[in-house]
Amino acid sequence: MVRLAQGKTRLQIIKPTVEHILEKGKMNRQEHVYLTSAMLSDYQMTDEERRQINRVFDYLQIGRLKLED
Repeated sequence: MVRLAQGKTRLQIIKPTVEHILEKGKMNRQEHVYLTSAMLSDYQMTDEERRQINRVFDYLQIGRLKLED
């Protein structure tokens, strides 16, 4: 599971995670669980964070990204 490093904001973790996923064109289950839990958490997400995560899930839905085990 991806954990927040001490002193890092969620955006500092979400943005590189999303960029890495988009760069390689696939997402593993651990990354999927992390992004899903970030969306469903009580954390007050910024518009930028929400857009980045929605982009990944949109790409999954239309087949531009693959979900691997």
